[in-house]
Amino acid sequence: MKLRLTSMTAGLAIGITGAVAIAFAAGAYFYSVHHFQTLLENERSTALAQGELMRVALEHQMIENDRSLIAAMIKSFGSEPRVANVVLLDRTGQIRQSSAPTGPPEDYQIPSPTCQACHRHPPDDRGSSRVIETRGGTMLRTVIPFRNREACYGCHDPKHRINGIMILDLDAGGLRATMNTDLRWMVAGSGGLALLLVAAIALMVRLFVLRRLQRFETTARLIAKGDLGRRVPADGSSDTISWLASEFNTMADSMTGLVGEIRSQRERLETVINSIDDGIVVLDEKRKVIAANDAFLHRSGTVREQALGCFCKDVAPGICTTAECPTLACLHTGERQVRICERHTAEGTVCWEEVHASPIRGPSGALVQVVEVWRDITDRRAAEARLAESHRLASLGLLASGFSHELNTPLATVLMCVEGILREASAAGPDASTGIAESATIAREQILRCRAVTQQFLRMSRGQTGTPDVVELQAAVAAAGRLIEPTARAHSVTIAVEQPGHPVHVRAEESELQHALINLLLNAVQACADGGRVVLALTDSDDIHVRIRDNGCGIAPEHQKRIFEPFFSLRKGGTGLGLFLSLNFIRRWGGDILVHSEPGAGSTFDVVLPPAMAAAEYRPAS
Repeated sequence: MKLRLTSMTAGLAIGITGAVAIAFAAGAYFYSVHHFQTLLENERSTALAQGELMRVALEHQMIENDRSLIAAMIKSFGSEPRVANVVLLDRTGQIRQSSAPTGPPEDYQIPSPTCQACHRHPPDDRGSSRVIETRGGTMLRTVIPFRNREACYGCHDPKHRINGIMILDLDAGGLRATMNTDLRWMVAGSGGLALLLVAAIALMVRLFVLRRLQRFETTARLIAKGDLGRRVPADGSSDTISWLASEFNTMADSMTGLVGEIRSQRERLETVINSIDDGIVVLDEKRKVIAANDAFLHRSGTVREQALGCFCKDVAPGICTTAECPTLACLHTGERQVRICERHTAEGTVCWEEVHASPIRGPSGALVQVVEVWRDITDRRAAEARLAESHRLASLGLLASGFSHELNTPLATVLMCVEGILREASAAGPDASTGIAESATIAREQILRCRAVTQQFLRMSRGQTGTPDVVELQAAVAAAGRLIEPTARAHSVTIAVEQPGHPVHVRAEESELQHALINLLLNAVQACADGGRVVLALTDSDDIHVRIRDNGCGIAPEHQKRIFEPFFSLRKGGTGLGLFLSLNFIRRWGGDILVHSEPGAGSTFDVVLPPAMAAAEYRPAS
């Protein structure tokens, strides 16, 4: 501020000095012009008076026609102080007498520049004297005519008005020297007064303005350093600076209130963010940490001072195990990204984190930062696994009755065949071998059928998630239809299976795929009334479609958006998990489930799966 005050003082001093100097210079200029004109008028009056005396004396001698005396008088007049020359001209412009040597005769002719100084003006505007520049310097030339009078008629023609003129040249250089001397004294005096005035003004400004303004500088500096209670002291006056001090203090009070409110809100916001269990971290375009809450720092095992400004992978190496960085994908696409990663804690346990990377845009709309939210989904994954197990057991309970009926039929046939074999064996007739062979063949087929049913049921009951493999979809579709057929017959519903003649393969886990198909078939059977029909159709093109069509009650449009939500069921006693788990199973292998339904016209659930070659390139979600 001292530099600013010094510069301000210098600026004021220079400005005031310049203004005073200009004012005094202008005054000196106008004064010198006026003074010169005054001196010139005095000289003109003196020259005219002196010239008139010379004219009267010369006219008297001219009447006497004493030429020698006239010449002596001219010499005498020319020797007067400041008189440069006295010249007598006749009416034709010829020089008759001169007190000093003259220049060329042309200088006294009307066309000469010295004569044109007057003759270029109209006669009424010419005047009797004028300052002109001659060969001898600057002269005040006064022209006095000798008028033709009656006493002159003896030598001059009475018709002429003027007999000649007398030119009296006074040296104007002395006049200018006098004026310059006066001007120098005036400038010196004015300069001294100006310096005194400037010094007085500068002192007054410094005492009454700058010193008081320095209080503003001191107060502003202290406020900037954090002393928000500092104010400009009041001096009791009522001038503009006092009013400015009052306004400054009012502004400082308002600013202090705003700063306090901002600090309070910031502390509340930090408290809220740090109380969230989800980890929150803000990254810039270079993926350096800008801000992080306590939950993220706890996950990374570092402190805030070490994390801020560090590259995200250097904060806690190994914390993010995703193959594709969500922040990097968000920076490239400008859209929200979600990834699931496995995190190993310091205690050696495994946690699953769902990472949401969302863009933060600046005022221009450009992406400037990314905020990551880390959510621990370990408990959620465990709960989903338990829900899947519960639903699987519920589905198995529903299939149990149909399964027992399905086994009782071939077992009853086997029993009848075995009893027939025993009877025929006891008879031991010669033709008994043919009947025994037929009965044994039937018994073998029924036993194989029972084994196939029990093996399929056993795979479902185990509920184990195996590794993905190429699955022949025809066999999976046929098995799902075979397992659901007893339940369909119990509901008086017919199941039709439509499959292409060539093999169709997908990459999936067979038990999960069958579980999803059975859930969809069970829902279709339960939606049909007695005599209803369910069609299980398999088609393949670019994608593979397994469509389950029924002619049941259909689904209202407002419910179609929610049927895949967990615990949402349109059937009394339903768990609301069948479609939710089925969609998760299908999406796990790169597929999807589409719904087309109209109330009263039935529903179609379209299971879309990529072919085995395309599915091999898809990496299933954890």
